[in-house]
Amino acid sequence: MKKIITILGARPQFVKAAVLSRVIAKHNRIEEVIIHTGQHFDTDMSAVFFTEMEIPKPKYNLDINGLGHGAMTGQMLENIEKILATENPEAVVVYGDTNSTIAGALAAKKMDVKVVHIEAGLRSFNMKMPEEINRVLTDRISDLLLCPTDTAIRNLNKEGFSNLENKVIKCGDIMKDAVNYYGKVSSDKSSIINDLSLKKEGFVLATIHRQENTDNLDKLKAIFEGLEQLNKHYKVVLPLHPRTKNVLEKNNLSYDITTIPPVGYFDMLELLKHCKMVVTDSGGLQKEAYFNKKHCIIVRDETEWIELVENGFAKIVGSAKVAMLTAFEKYKTSTADFSKNLYGTNVGEQIHHEILTLLTEN
Repeated sequence: MKKIITILGARPQFVKAAVLSRVIAKHNRIEEVIIHTGQHFDTDMSAVFFTEMEIPKPKYNLDINGLGHGAMTGQMLENIEKILATENPEAVVVYGDTNSTIAGALAAKKMDVKVVHIEAGLRSFNMKMPEEINRVLTDRISDLLLCPTDTAIRNLNKEGFSNLENKVIKCGDIMKDAVNYYGKVSSDKSSIINDLSLKKEGFVLATIHRQENTDNLDKLKAIFEGLEQLNKHYKVVLPLHPRTKNVLEKNNLSYDITTIPPVGYFDMLELLKHCKMVVTDSGGLQKEAYFNKKHCIIVRDETEWIELVENGFAKIVGSAKVAMLTAFEKYKTSTADFSKNLYGTNVGEQIHHEILTLLTEN
C-alpha cells in the first residue's frame, strides 16, 4: 500500500482534509499519516475540528505556534523533515497557503518526495500577503497541482506551468464536498442558533482575521465601524479570532456588535445557513457563503475567488465603510440564482484518483 503524509495546521485545512481522509478510508488503497503542525493551537480552532469532522487522529503533533513567520516555518521544516525520514512516504499532501503548507512542501521536495498541492493556482496578486508568497512558492515546487477553478488553471498557464513537468489538473473545490456532506447533519449537532436566540435571516455573519487587516489599525477600525453601522439594521454576529481579539484588547477598542468565541465547523455551518449575508476577509468563508446561497461582502482589496465577484455573488469593498453599506443594501433584497455550479462535484473522489495515479506511475 502506498503511503502519503498529510500536513495540516490551520482550520480550513482540517475541513478539507476531512473530505479526502474519508475517501481514502473508503477505498483503502492509500495509507495516510497526518502531521498536525500546531499552527492553530487554540482548542476552538483546532482540536474541536478533529473531533467534529471525524478526521483520523494525527500521528504527529508538532505544537509549533505563536512565532514569527520565519521561526514558525523553519521549525516546521526541520521537524517535518525528520518525520519524512522516518516514515518514508511516496508523497506529501499540502492544502492551501499557510506556513504549514510551504514548510511541508519544502521538506518533501528537498528529500525528493512528491508534493501534492490541493487548492493550487489561486492568486490574489498581492505579494505583501504571506499567504500569496506561500501559495506561489508551493505551486512552483509541487509535482501535482490540483486546481479548484478554470481561473486557477489560467493563472498557472500565465506563469509558464505549461512548460514545466508539473501535472496541473482541475478537480474543483474540495470545500464544496465538506459543506454538502456536513451540512446535512449540522442542525443535529449544533444548537448555536437557539443558544444565541438568532432569527433566520435576521443577522449578518462576520469574520475578520487576515493579517493585512489586523496589522493595520486604520483598516481594522474602519471595518469594525462599518460592522457597527450594519448592526443598526441587522444584528452582526462575529466569532472572534484570537489574533483580532488581541489587537482590539491591546488598543482598548470595542464596538456595538455581538462577538462570540471561535466556533466549531457545525456551528459555523448553522450560522451560514441562517444568516442574511456574510462579511469576511476569509477566503474559505467566501465560498462557504456561496455554497449556502448567501451573498458575501469581502473586506479585502482583492480575492482569489474571482468567480464569486464576476457572477455577482460577492463584492470586494476593502475597508471602505460606505462601500460596505452600499453592498449590504444591494444584497439585502437580492434574488440571485445560486444554482450555478462554479466549483465542481465529487471533488474528493477526483482528488483521490489523481493522487493514486501519481503514486502508481512512480
